[in-house]
Amino acid sequence: MIGETSSSSHSGFSGSNALSHVYIQYPPLRCNVPESRKLFYDDGNKIILSVTSNQVFSWKTAPYNPYVTPSSDPISEGPVLSIRYSLDLKLLGVQRSSHEIQIFNKQTGDTFSQKCRIESESILGFFWTDCPNYDIVFVKTSGLEFYSYNTESKFLNLVETKKMNISWYIYTHESRLVLLASGMQCKSFTGYQLSSAGIIKLPRFEMAMVKPEANNKPILAAEDVHIITVYGRIYCLQFDRIGMLLHSYRFYRDAVVQQGSLPVYSNRIAVSVVDNVLLVHQVEAKVVIIYDLFADSQSPISAPLPLFVRGFSRATASSQTAFTASGASESKNLGDTELTIYGDQWNFFVPDLVCDFANGFLWKINVDLEAISASSSEVQLILEFLQRRKLEAEKAKQLCLAIVRTNILERKPIPVVSRAIDVLLTAYSQAIKTGSYYKKITVEETSPSGPANLNMGSLLEPGTSGGEVPPNDQSQIVRPGNDQLNSNGSERHQSEVTSSAATSPEDLYSYVFAPIEEEMAGDVSYFIAIIVEFLRSTSLEKLKVHPNTYILMVQVLARDERFTELELFIMNKIIEPSKEVAMQLLESGRRNLQIRKLGLDMLRQLSLNHDYVLLLVQDGYYLEALRYARKTKVNTVRPSLFLEAAHASKDPQHIASVLRFFSDFIPGFKNTSDHQTYHRIVSEMHS
Repeated sequence: MIGETSSSSHSGFSGSNALSHVYIQYPPLRCNVPESRKLFYDDGNKIILSVTSNQVFSWKTAPYNPYVTPSSDPISEGPVLSIRYSLDLKLLGVQRSSHEIQIFNKQTGDTFSQKCRIESESILGFFWTDCPNYDIVFVKTSGLEFYSYNTESKFLNLVETKKMNISWYIYTHESRLVLLASGMQCKSFTGYQLSSAGIIKLPRFEMAMVKPEANNKPILAAEDVHIITVYGRIYCLQFDRIGMLLHSYRFYRDAVVQQGSLPVYSNRIAVSVVDNVLLVHQVEAKVVIIYDLFADSQSPISAPLPLFVRGFSRATASSQTAFTASGASESKNLGDTELTIYGDQWNFFVPDLVCDFANGFLWKINVDLEAISASSSEVQLILEFLQRRKLEAEKAKQLCLAIVRTNILERKPIPVVSRAIDVLLTAYSQAIKTGSYYKKITVEETSPSGPANLNMGSLLEPGTSGGEVPPNDQSQIVRPGNDQLNSNGSERHQSEVTSSAATSPEDLYSYVFAPIEEEMAGDVSYFIAIIVEFLRSTSLEKLKVHPNTYILMVQVLARDERFTELELFIMNKIIEPSKEVAMQLLESGRRNLQIRKLGLDMLRQLSLNHDYVLLLVQDGYYLEALRYARKTKVNTVRPSLFLEAAHASKDPQHIASVLRFFSDFIPGFKNTSDHQTYHRIVSEMHS
């Protein structure tokens, strides 16, 4: 939560030229100012703070912009152990010592201090809250104190206290959850979630720690415990240094459930969350391991690879001048500084930021979806992974389509391609049912760990009583009626982006089937089999298929002269009837009369009587067309078309029959120019 600048050696960009799935983008946000003493991260407001002897500079980190201009506020001289702005940015809290917190009112300039009893307790830290009855919470060794700010007296009023022994604590504004450690080994925890509905107390629980061979008892440190939010669920990750395991716990309203353990390969780790993807940084090994907790799998998504610095080169770094704050001298430049990835000065801020305190650089951590998809051979698993991505939903969607397209071109087994298509269409069907397919999200509103829930009063979603039952061997007993604790961050709105990578049947036609039609000309049987599997999947999910897909099937089969198969597809309704399909059958039926007849029959089946009559006339069956028009009361075809077709036969009786038909059934036809013209032609032919 709190970091200080420190000095150490630098040995260059480790892994900056290596293949990687996780990267930081050059340039960083430069948050170093002259005479800066410390850097802090205020996760409640998503700002990075740099403190000098009499000023505090702040940079917004959401949305992340490396060129953002800092703002500043004056503060009095003195030590700064921690510093946070109130959520409305009107007050500034500064912890001066383990016994004093100072509050600055930015609007009035007033300052006051809140102190504790030196002989019996000390202040571990504080945080601002959006609870309706509280504004700020002090965490002391003797318990929690909840204060409200009195705008009239401009002082803090103590509203409530919760007495307990506390060794240390961790808190994230994203989860609104504070975990309080106690006991000799600091492995006993009490948790509170501060919501707009009030305070929710979690049951007391203990974290697992492997017993060492010696008789000593390891003590759990605050840096070994991380609160994260993925897919709207709150988890706690605990690094067991003895067992070299990362234990995960999931929080419910009245239970804490251990989910499993992930292997650790370094004595120092850090945790990030990007778009609901868990990144475990093996700091000493200088690699990142990626996990997707949604899949309930202990296996990583991809192989461990280094963290990459994208867009960096000595030339570009040297050409850029460092950011200047308030007219002061320039801060350090990457071109003049050798950096070590995962250096001793690196502090990670959940969910997706890392700060190099020595140089004053703040980086945003990103996941390279394209690299992950390219390195995975598990088609079904990687498609499911990509479908869950929201921050780069459009890119994830295009990657999914490219994977299916490549699998078809490489003639992968039909069951493999079929399962891939099933994954995409199942996700699309689910997105339609839940409405997420049509939703837009904002870049700032959605934290990298998932969409924020703007309804601060709605903290709980159905838990185990809703059908999610943890295994019996998990660490806590889950009583009936458990509800899952949810994250509920609220952010300011920025630019909108699509929030769903769901792939529709139309997308599969436009970006998969149609582009590869010519390349699959040599293997029509395989290509048609894939499309049939696609139709099976759409039928299973009750999805509508655009006629273009059926037209493509007709074209491919007719071009390869597979007329018997085409006829079977039509008769068995594998190719759904439509006007577009009927017209394509008529077009393709120029080389096969049976196929053309199927097109005519389809028009009649669909009651497209006008088109059916018109085509009969064009084929020369004008008398049959007249009978059908009379039967179905079609009066939209111009008489001249029938008369021209009859005249082409050079049979005066046929022309006379057509004239008589229209004279009997179209009032006033005898007065038209068509009647006069063709009546004269009949007379001339008889003479």
